[in-house]
Amino acid sequence: MACFLVSAAEALVATVVTKVVEKKEKKQQEVGEVHIETKTEEPVTKVPFSRKLKWLRDMLWGGSALLAFEHIWHGEVVPWFPFLTAAGDPTEAAEMLHEMATVGVTMAVVVTLAWLGMLGVAAALEKRAQKDAVTES
Repeated sequence: MACFLVSAAEALVATVVTKVVEKKEKKQQEVGEVHIETKTEEPVTKVPFSRKLKWLRDMLWGGSALLAFEHIWHGEVVPWFPFLTAAGDPTEAAEMLHEMATVGVTMAVVVTLAWLGMLGVAAALEKRAQKDAVTES
């Protein structure tokens, strides 16, 4: 009924954190940037953490949008107050909150775990690229 709100809330937090991290990285970049030089003169750099946070943000916003569309399609979300049809009836509101606490949180956790897996793969690829750059030079 409103499980997409949990992912949307996490996406909102991820968006704010991304902006803060981008500002911090920009300040650090102004101080100086470190690259490992290779024989081909192409620097090997790490993917900035702000970009990795954008992956999470985009996954969460996309999933929330798809779920919101699905709930609109089934008439669970309407364009008039209280917007969520379950919010009008106390028994349905309790069911809605239970669904948010179980299904919504589970979906947000699964998306975050998938993102953590992506971070692991990205770290392995970065490590391999740095190792290859060092062995080539």
